[in-house]
Amino acid sequence: MRKFLIVFLLCFVPVFSVWAQTVRSDFPSGSTSGTTQMSGNPSPVEVPNITFSATAPQSGKQVAFSVQLLLILTLLTLAPSILILTTCFLRFSIVLDFIKRALSLQQVPPTAVLNGIALFMTLFCMWPTFKNVYDDAYKPLSNNEITLKESIDIAQKPVRLFMYRQMAGDDSYIHTFMNMARYPRARNLSDVPTHVLIPAYILHELTVAFKIGVLLYIPFIVIDMVVASILMSMGMMMLPPVQISMPFKLMLFVLVDGWGLLTNQLFVSVVR
Repeated sequence: MRKFLIVFLLCFVPVFSVWAQTVRSDFPSGSTSGTTQMSGNPSPVEVPNITFSATAPQSGKQVAFSVQLLLILTLLTLAPSILILTTCFLRFSIVLDFIKRALSLQQVPPTAVLNGIALFMTLFCMWPTFKNVYDDAYKPLSNNEITLKESIDIAQKPVRLFMYRQMAGDDSYIHTFMNMARYPRARNLSDVPTHVLIPAYILHELTVAFKIGVLLYIPFIVIDMVVASILMSMGMMMLPPVQISMPFKLMLFVLVDGWGLLTNQLFVSVVR
């Protein structure tokens, strides 16, 4: 048997190798010939030449321009924070977060959705103020009718008026910051500097938002207390009361049209 296997290998292995070489020479069928050599004159990659130069200012005007440019870039960086803190977005976002927590909801609606609702409600409420800023400050500046400093001064007036009107019934925070800055007691809006009006408005908005949040919490706390008492009386101490009370709170919120009432009252609290 071994002799038969040796004779078989000696006879058929050379034939198989010749057949394999023949197949490799013709494979793949229909292929074109090519070369791996590169061209003798390859085109170079063009890289642009970028240079930076810094020169010393030759006059006070150039120094002032550099400072103004730095301040403008700083304002652009802080623009989102300024828009959030000087508009009604702060109140809306806090109240919407309160209602989410009062309903014992963890992931629905997402925080991004609540912030989006607060943003578009802010645009709706602040649209007259933004329109005044655009018509009186930005448009004349783009037409070269006023300077940048004049445009900033004009743009502050509608925003200052909006913030002051929100604190018309409660100016205690304005008096607090005026006393801390050792300024005389303000009799009207023109006596309140902008750097005093903004922090006073922020604290006022936080206070109003928390007051609204407390009022929203009361009916839902009552539902939680009733459900917890019923579960305790039935001996179900291991069952979380929130798991049972959440559907009842959702039904109550939907039946009274909670989103409509909430947005309507928030709008009325800002636009009087």
